[in-house]
Amino acid sequence: MKTILVTGGAGFIGSAVIRHLINDTVHKVVNVDKLTYAGNLESLISVSDNERYAFEQVDICDAQEINRVLEQHQPDIIMHLAAESHVDRSIDGPGEFIQTNIVGTYNLLEQARHYWAALEANKKANFRFHHISTDEVYGDLEGTDDLFTETTPYAPSSPYSASKASSDHLVRSWQRTFGLPTIITNCSNNYGPFHFPEKLIPLVILNALQGKPLPVYGKGNQIRDWLFVEDHARALVLVATTGKIAETYNIGGHNEKQNIEVVKTICELLEELAPNKPKGVVDKYQDLITFVTDRAGHDVRYAIDASKIAKELNWTPQESFDTGIRKTVQWYLDNQVWCQHIEDGSYQN
Repeated sequence: MKTILVTGGAGFIGSAVIRHLINDTVHKVVNVDKLTYAGNLESLISVSDNERYAFEQVDICDAQEINRVLEQHQPDIIMHLAAESHVDRSIDGPGEFIQTNIVGTYNLLEQARHYWAALEANKKANFRFHHISTDEVYGDLEGTDDLFTETTPYAPSSPYSASKASSDHLVRSWQRTFGLPTIITNCSNNYGPFHFPEKLIPLVILNALQGKPLPVYGKGNQIRDWLFVEDHARALVLVATTGKIAETYNIGGHNEKQNIEVVKTICELLEELAPNKPKGVVDKYQDLITFVTDRAGHDVRYAIDASKIAKELNWTPQESFDTGIRKTVQWYLDNQVWCQHIEDGSYQN
């Protein structure tokens, strides 16, 4: 049994990791989260009473508090997921992304380095710092057949992806210079239950159920590789516990879809699963699709080559896009209370 500290554990991917750790492993979990707008403890209600779970409301930029948490809980592994992650928000206000994603990661690395250096030999040898990043650091794929590999040069396009690229470089430099045992993973677009409704898939589901427009950037021809969040959680825990120090692993879902395809698929599923349409839908849910001005600097295509993690750690996704998106749409239909608490802001209480 290990003690695993998860930063950003009340977020979308972080909460999936924690649910997996509590439900499917014997490890202890310390959830460190500032609880910004995207942090939602209601996503952890199913595990929050477990004796192996602890929560610390702490900002990763607060060196003194991070040091206290490390000394108090003595983690064997740090899984660093805390990040500002919404591209549109990074365009509107880059400062928060620089502070959290770059300065916060620096602070966490420094506190982890001092903590690790003081550990007794056996615990020190087994310590891991796992940094969770994104495929957006690689920028745009021009060809239709190219894939991002672990050696693809960085070329971030947005303030968000640039801040994540910076944090990746910090992690690698702390490993190279100070010997801190780090691992990095870069993932494709996640989707699934408990996803904050500003992102494409939950936004489309909830807007459709309310008869609101379904906004699609440009012509909707941007291509993303979609990864079911529970598949990602399994991969992250596998990397954190068995991955090789100083390595990078790309994690993808093998599900390339144009954004417009994703939106139309959701509409088709809602025709089947929610046939009683709200006011505003004249005929079909697809009638709500509304094309809007494209995002500034919008990358056209992302696609992950996940062969390394498949070969070295024997991980492959269990969900296809068809099975994962059906589960996701059904989850939102079954969890309207969770959605309502997001929309009215009561989840932050």
